[in-house]
Amino acid sequence: MHQFFEENSGKQHIFLLHGLGGSGKTQTALKFIQESSSRFSDIFLVDTSTLETIDIGLKNIAATRNLGSTADDALQWLSSHPSEWMLLFENADDPSIDLHRFFPPCTHGNILITSRNPGLRVYAGSHSLVSDMEELDAMELLLKSASEDITAGRKVIAAEIVKALWYLPLAIVQAGAFISKSGVLDKYLDLYKENQAKLLREKPTQSHADYAWTVHTTWQISFDQLSKQAQNLLQLQSFLHHEGISEEIFSHASSYKPHCYPSGPSEGELCEPIKFISQFMDPAGVWDSLHFIEATTEMKSYSLVNFDPDKKSFSVHPLVHSWTQTTLTDPQSYHYSMVAIVGMAIADIPWQDMQLARFKLLPHVDSLIHGNGNDKPDFRYEYGVLYWWADRFKDAEQLQLAVLEDHRDILGEDHPDTLLVMSSLASTYHQLGQLKEAKELEFVVLEKRRKILGEDHPDTLLAMGNLASTYHNLVQWKEAEELEVMGLEKRRKILEENHPDTLRTMGNMALTYRQLGQLKEAEELGVVVLEKWRKILGEDHPDQILY
Repeated sequence: MHQFFEENSGKQHIFLLHGLGGSGKTQTALKFIQESSSRFSDIFLVDTSTLETIDIGLKNIAATRNLGSTADDALQWLSSHPSEWMLLFENADDPSIDLHRFFPPCTHGNILITSRNPGLRVYAGSHSLVSDMEELDAMELLLKSASEDITAGRKVIAAEIVKALWYLPLAIVQAGAFISKSGVLDKYLDLYKENQAKLLREKPTQSHADYAWTVHTTWQISFDQLSKQAQNLLQLQSFLHHEGISEEIFSHASSYKPHCYPSGPSEGELCEPIKFISQFMDPAGVWDSLHFIEATTEMKSYSLVNFDPDKKSFSVHPLVHSWTQTTLTDPQSYHYSMVAIVGMAIADIPWQDMQLARFKLLPHVDSLIHGNGNDKPDFRYEYGVLYWWADRFKDAEQLQLAVLEDHRDILGEDHPDTLLVMSSLASTYHQLGQLKEAKELEFVVLEKRRKILGEDHPDTLLAMGNLASTYHNLVQWKEAEELEVMGLEKRRKILEENHPDTLRTMGNMALTYRQLGQLKEAEELGVVVLEKWRKILGEDHPDQILY
């Protein structure tokens, strides 16, 4: 800030300090002005909360200079007075106010703006996000606010407290005031963990001169300015992880069709999440990205969320994240709605995209699944799929076992969805090295698919291949050979010779023959597979290099 205002004298300088309510924007501005007071000919402060307070502030400038009685008189004087005056527009938080109307129309002077709205960057020659404090500064602020001497022992305690408060200035001052009144520095952290919401909304008896509101009050003021739609979106997001929140979660969920998943949650159970998602869809039932952006723009305007354009994701300050849940009268309903929305999103993601999706969704699934003691809406299968792709196989196993037990009780042993879960669990056992358990499940799946679907059905052939693969890992080569011979014969008949699945079965058979010492048969199949891969995929494709 010092560097910016000292450069290019004779030019109007506009600087924006923006950030979350309680982050210390006004204190930073006042500290800068105090340090730089000698270089400014006049310093004026205007409360920019409303049009009325702006008008009063500008009228006061006119009155103190005996210039007249209107805001225009003040602006005219500032425009015609070519000196290094400083005009501080404080609390310019209302995004509906066109602040540019109140800039003196001239090429000189200095303007400093404090706002929760990062959108005001369009007016500024430079800007800075006022965020969390450095740890040492935060510790000193806490001990000063608590009227505690700075000692080595107290600094250790203070470091843990400010870490729990995420280094937010207003929260630190509020905690210090409570400690000063109660004298519980060494017990404060335990009290805070058990009574976070109560302590962050408690107004100190002796309030700090620079802070008029409690942490929760300042956020509530911002929250109340949001549309109902934006409020609901922020409340739902409070059950996700506080970082990496993307539009994709909601847009994928909008494509979910309950009738396509007959064993999943019913349309009635998904009434609330579907109702919420539908707010961001056009009349034809297609996701409306612009509508979603409008809601998130509202939240950004008050710094209740931050947006990372490179990652295309939102983040919420951890304290705001936890506070938002205190605005709910029925948090359990919102929790279950978010459980459903993420489950619906996972169900819509094609398997080839799951490798990337796991990184984006895993923290959210972790946040949602812990503490969810109700099975409705039930998306445990989808969450298990994500855990599998994330190599969290023990977590996947736990969910798949629970889903399999329910499916057996409700749908029966022969239901396609029961067999699908059984097959998924077998795949998880593979990854965990529990090959005996995998073989038992895969044998059951194969026998039931043979009986229900017939020998030639693609799902039967898939089950045959899975069991053969398990026999490979168990070094049961004769059993693997029997299944592979049968599978190859049927794939040649149904899929033809050059189909990738046929070629993979040939390649597996070649490996089996080699292990059985039937090298001539292995060579014959290997040559055929290699030539066909070369022809289909080209000389340098990884699949043909494998052979």
